[in-house]
Amino acid sequence: MATATPTRPSPTAERQLHRLGYPHCKVVVLDDDFNTFQHVVKMLVKVVPGMGTEQAWQLAHQIDGSGSAVVWSGPQEQAELYHQQLGSGGLTMAPLERS
Repeated sequence: MATATPTRPSPTAERQLHRLGYPHCKVVVLDDDFNTFQHVVKMLVKVVPGMGTEQAWQLAHQIDGSGSAVVWSGPQEQAELYHQQLGSGGLTMAPLERS
């Protein structure tokens, strides 16, 4: 009876696995009764790269109206940093979500 030999992934598959790196995560801000719109906008613009004031206001209204909003999505390591910084700034954060 023949024994199974472990097979290695092809070089292409290995490169694809290597490029995947960290999983992607969503950073979600939750609505609360104590943060003002101005504070939410200030924190989003300060912490999230490329966040403009107009986009931050739209997200603040979405957080208020829907109870939450995804404010950033990307590699887990960066998501963890932004999540921590927004939370330290007083925003109410949902746990990181894998995307």
